[in-house]
Amino acid sequence: MRLILILPLLSLLLFMGAPAMSQALRGQIIFEQTGEAVTGAVIRTDGGSYHAISGLDGSFTIKDIPPGDYQIIVSLVGFNTEIRNVKLTDNSTVLPVIELKTGQKELSTVIVTADREKNNDAQARNLEKNANQVMNIVSARAIQISPDLTVANVIQRVSGVTVERNNTGDGQYALLRGMDKRYNYTLVNGVKIPSPDNKNRFVPLDIFPAELLDRLEVTKSLTPDMEGDGIGGAVNLVMKDAPNKLLISGNVATGFNTLFFGRPFYTFDKSQIQTKSPYELLGSAYPAQSRDFNPGLLDMKKIGIKPNLYGGISIGDRFFDDKLGVLVAGSYQNSLRGSNSTYFSFNTATSDASNLPVLTGLDHRTFSEEQTRAGLHAKLDYRFSENHKLQFYTAFLDFKTYQVRDEHKTDLSVGYDPENDNYNLGYDTRFRYTHQQIFNNTLKGEHSFFNKQFEMDWSAVYSKATNEVPDNSEVHVASTVRNGVENPRSVVVLGGAERRWEHNSDEDKAGYMNFRYHLGHENTPIVISAGGMYRDKQRANFFNEYQFRPLDESKPEGTQNNLIEGTDWNNYSDIKFMVFNPLGSTGDPLNYQASEKVAAGYLQGKITSRRFEILAGARVENTDQGYYLEHVVEGLQNEGNQKYTDVLPSVNLKYKLNGNTNLRVSYYKAINRPSFFEIVPYRIVNEDFTEAGNPGLKHTVAHNADIRYEIFPKPSEQFMAGVFYKKIMNPIEFGMVLQGQGSFYMPANFGNATNYGLELDYTKFIYNFGIKINYTYINSSITTTKLFYYDNPDPNATEHVLVKNVNQTRRLAGQAAHVANLILLYKGIRSGIDAQLSLAYTGDRLYAVSRYIDNDIWESGFVQLDASAEKKIGGRYVVFAKATNLLNTPVKDYVKRINTANSHVPDYEAFNNGTMTRSDIYGQTVMIGIRFKF
Repeated sequence: MRLILILPLLSLLLFMGAPAMSQALRGQIIFEQTGEAVTGAVIRTDGGSYHAISGLDGSFTIKDIPPGDYQIIVSLVGFNTEIRNVKLTDNSTVLPVIELKTGQKELSTVIVTADREKNNDAQARNLEKNANQVMNIVSARAIQISPDLTVANVIQRVSGVTVERNNTGDGQYALLRGMDKRYNYTLVNGVKIPSPDNKNRFVPLDIFPAELLDRLEVTKSLTPDMEGDGIGGAVNLVMKDAPNKLLISGNVATGFNTLFFGRPFYTFDKSQIQTKSPYELLGSAYPAQSRDFNPGLLDMKKIGIKPNLYGGISIGDRFFDDKLGVLVAGSYQNSLRGSNSTYFSFNTATSDASNLPVLTGLDHRTFSEEQTRAGLHAKLDYRFSENHKLQFYTAFLDFKTYQVRDEHKTDLSVGYDPENDNYNLGYDTRFRYTHQQIFNNTLKGEHSFFNKQFEMDWSAVYSKATNEVPDNSEVHVASTVRNGVENPRSVVVLGGAERRWEHNSDEDKAGYMNFRYHLGHENTPIVISAGGMYRDKQRANFFNEYQFRPLDESKPEGTQNNLIEGTDWNNYSDIKFMVFNPLGSTGDPLNYQASEKVAAGYLQGKITSRRFEILAGARVENTDQGYYLEHVVEGLQNEGNQKYTDVLPSVNLKYKLNGNTNLRVSYYKAINRPSFFEIVPYRIVNEDFTEAGNPGLKHTVAHNADIRYEIFPKPSEQFMAGVFYKKIMNPIEFGMVLQGQGSFYMPANFGNATNYGLELDYTKFIYNFGIKINYTYINSSITTTKLFYYDNPDPNATEHVLVKNVNQTRRLAGQAAHVANLILLYKGIRSGIDAQLSLAYTGDRLYAVSRYIDNDIWESGFVQLDASAEKKIGGRYVVFAKATNLLNTPVKDYVKRINTANSHVPDYEAFNNGTMTRSDIYGQTVMIGIRFKF
């Protein structure tokens, strides 16, 4: 296992970090006001003969110092100098903890004060310790020195979190505690945001540049003042805040992906993209002609090595006697990503009722994707007085991808004869442009009255998320190999090409109001809170696809014919097509309008004593969700609506064993609403089954319990051990559902499910070295229906194999049993070097639930090794480097069954006592850059 390779390095780091045990003076420096460790303080003897610098945990060691009487001087810019007298004997001497006080010197009208680093690990640990609920926090400083560029990659370092990756290997969606991405929600500055996803309500986290964050909060137990649809939890992106004085910071970097050292990067002419379909431009009655489509979009172009570009800037200050704070931050990333993929399509054998996977196709795919990610965050806050504050913040995220998928397919079923080297080939090329945006505006007021005994805050929010995939084009050509010789390629007669337009939008208008009343006395304060929210969500979804057939103009008009490469065409743009469905497919049920109105209110109380902190209450949420199809479709439920009300109680108990140790016990009830796509009665006809929506889908309800032990021995250190349990009613999973005379693969409610697990989280610093390690074990159970083939008991029947629905118990989709992270840190105080080695491990996880029994697809255990380092140059500049996926670990999918009949298939691989169905390689990504701060 690759983890074993890291253990010798860990032992070496800990050995190097261990202080000497003889003739040494040791101690620790902390900040008197907060108790945080002070890094970089200079500790010297009078005269400077012996000295040291405090490390990551504030500790220092002066080695090889002779016995005697010394005056120890501790100094750091911005702090008062501290002096201690000490007598050093033949043995090591340990000084009492030295507390530094903030320094402030007044020179005429000039005041010099300390400017302490904010948003660091010590602050994150302090927030975790004092939080009302179970949560994990990643600080801005931890994000900055990590190898990660997007929030999706940052969050994979958090205990109990796995990420689902896209076709280029980047993290995209977060799964909290093994619960599918549908079971958590995303906040920006505490406000829920809509999703640009075309099918679901969960937010793709790869749209967020990590550098815009002040911190990342992962909440694992809910309180009544939080929205209740987070069975897995909630992810809160706390954006940068205005600084206390003028601050200008930024970065610029470049790099490359090693995948394209071994093959070309493919792209296409972006100017050929038609943003609107003929239906949108010319009306629903217009019959589209081939001249209405740009043929130039269909030609692949090769480009050489092109550097990736990254940049960001942040400007902030305060004005009018510090009453007005202003911050503007922006980020831009342009990178080339991709993958090389081997993919097997398969069916379940039906001829002998073995239910074993039979490989039917071998695809070699190359993905080339140019990603452009831009983010803008702006915040204004105005302090009218100590009791009244107004804030306005806006966030704009823009993510564009230009992807070419080139696919070479070998048909392993029809005409496949490996002994005589005869088989059929297919060549499919897809040109896809995707544009996603999230726009959020929030106006917030904070007010306190009666000497802060009564407080209130309110927010008015407008958010919109959009997704467009215009002119998504695909071309299909085929050829045959006979006796080892490939014949010329020709355009597929039935289904020569498709061009598709899709776009959707989620528009949210929401209002929040919260009230807090302080009771009790100083030793036992009580806070009563109440409030509510209302959200009106409107979704519009558009889908239109045109299909094309090859056209031979030398023959009668409308005649279809195979067009041969080299004779009839050389490039895809040369192919003459006729439009098979000139009116498009706008009658498809995926053209719909939908709405969701949520009204909620809560009441909670919090009582705090020297030992206990109890927060309890309940939330009530009323949901009114509905849809209607833009075009009436016969035989389908063309509009639907469902209303329901949920009462969601919760209790969070914190027992403070001492000032640095907590024992938490929590319970909360939560829900999960169906996505609009799931309740729309769409129909997608596949080869041997029909996928369908389910207007009768119910929402999910879950009871959740947590116990966690926390200890914070030093300000930046922690040890957490916790267990959790979830009882889930009406979970939403895809499965085979019998309706009338047919079976449909559709989202449905399959009884009840359970999910439970263990989390461990440990952070430790030893002078210049640090280690962060976490481990999560997860187990679950759910029962869904599958198709099962069996032998016909009637020997005289014409059909010897029959099929029926059976129940099968398995773990939840998307879930891995084992998740671990190991981060090794080094901070050279004198050299100004910070370095980090990060290893993330995700065990085998259930990737996709099959409609056939025992044929679920699993993703193999994945190890990702990343590294980063930075070097300070003077007081304003930092040179940094980041590298990800250093091991270039392939991601492999497999079925946990072996069929020996597949052994003749090219590239076949028996894997993990099963059959490999996919293997993806992404290459390493390397970048180098410079940061500055003024």
